[in-house]
Amino acid sequence: MLVFKQVKDLQKHLKALANQGQTIGFVPTMGALHEGHISLIKKSKKQAKCTVCSIFVNPTQFNDLKDFEKYPSTIDADMEKLSAAKCDVLFLPSVKEMYPDGTGNKRKIDFGSLAKVLEGEHRPGHFDGMAQVVERLLRIVKPDLLFMGLKDYQQQLIVSKLIEKRKLKVKLIALETMREKDGLAMSSRNVRLDKKARKLAVEVSRTLKEARQQTQDNRQQTIQIQERALHRLQSFKGIEVEYFEIRNAKTLLVPVKKSEKLIALIAVKIGGVRLIDNMRLS
Repeated sequence: MLVFKQVKDLQKHLKALANQGQTIGFVPTMGALHEGHISLIKKSKKQAKCTVCSIFVNPTQFNDLKDFEKYPSTIDADMEKLSAAKCDVLFLPSVKEMYPDGTGNKRKIDFGSLAKVLEGEHRPGHFDGMAQVVERLLRIVKPDLLFMGLKDYQQQLIVSKLIEKRKLKVKLIALETMREKDGLAMSSRNVRLDKKARKLAVEVSRTLKEARQQTQDNRQQTIQIQERALHRLQSFKGIEVEYFEIRNAKTLLVPVKKSEKLIALIAVKIGGVRLIDNMRLS
């Protein structure tokens, strides 16, 4: 696996591959890699000739400085996992390399309501920073294929809109959320859960599964299902609920028609760690 820390060196290497007609797959990450990330690498390996992974903890998408400071860093272990998965290229830039002109976002995109609800409401400025770094990475790597997981469901919807609005020549491929055996969605933040919090965290996916079953039994009762899910989560001491919402799976707006595809989205804090998850209901 080749490791690049400077944009010019990475671009020189990738340009040579592109000139040879090689397809490039890209998996952007913030490190602390788990099997969910590795599944994206493996998918890219199957569909692209060269697979590039980036590790960069982007400061502009954290609205909470403490959250940024606590974000896990496991670069040595990450590199071992990428090598084992036969990743071709690792891009490991510094903040200065990514933002040579400073971190101010001068090219913001108006994503409309898509960026104002749910995560956008609870983490103001998050999607501006996320879109900023993703666009920067896509313009650096110039991949043919972009691989992202569906755990950050709202994020991949916004990245799709970013690609459309900026007319970027890349295809987004979203993969299903990888889960632990007990159902907990794999996340880099899980390593910060202590034993008690980890045991409690499984109630997030259990609540989603219950909501899915109840929706399939009676999809007209989405408001009641949402209220029951909130009540269930709030009944556990140690779970601080930010939101549990059933929304249109494409727009993330409140559903109004029976024919709409639905998704349940959730954000909680357990043991001081913020966890998000989602599950399609129809």
